[in-house]
Amino acid sequence: MRFLLGIILGGFLTIGAAYLHDTSHSASAADARSGVQRPLVNWDMVGRKWGHLTDRARTEWTRLTG
Repeated sequence: MRFLLGIILGGFLTIGAAYLHDTSHSASAADARSGVQRPLVNWDMVGRKWGHLTDRARTEWTRLTG
């Protein structure tokens, strides 16, 4: 049980650290050409995929519960 909790906590910490890094080091397209760090994660794509996942889960839940 502690192992599973550690995996879940580690995932949340990893995602949180990437988010904090990206928000504190945000760069525009012009800055990216000059060598400034780019974001680690494409958060727009993450949001879109999360939306698809939750929509699918709601659809399946509705289908299963009648």
